[in-house]
Amino acid sequence: MIQRLSHVTYFVTDQDKAREFYVDKLGFEVKTDATMENGFRWLTVAPKGQDIEIVLMKVAPGPMSPFKPEHVEAILQLLANGVFGAGVMQTPDCRKTYEELKAKGVEFKAPPREQFYGIEAVLKDPFGNWFSMTQPK
Repeated sequence: MIQRLSHVTYFVTDQDKAREFYVDKLGFEVKTDATMENGFRWLTVAPKGQDIEIVLMKVAPGPMSPFKPEHVEAILQLLANGVFGAGVMQTPDCRKTYEELKAKGVEFKAPPREQFYGIEAVLKDPFGNWFSMTQPK
């Protein structure tokens, strides 16, 4: 029986830049940052106090990579076009968090606005992944 979700994957093109964004700008904590003998880097982060880990997976071909060379370019194009909606991040005060993150240089696709489910702003990471940042009703 499956008991819980433990990891989700966000595609990135630069793991150092991803670590900086998610840790320094969004305030997440590093859970694992390990490089295997073959050079494959396993980097995970999480919002503080959360068990689920976000795998910051570099999109590149390689011996331990899940990506075939012919798929790398397609995935990079999808990232560049902002196709991947990577999830919902919850906050107790969307407008305040929006202002704090904007001051840190976080880019938003949409400012806070009232929705039927609460207040939502849409942010994006440096790679094109976008997220709903929501203050629930």
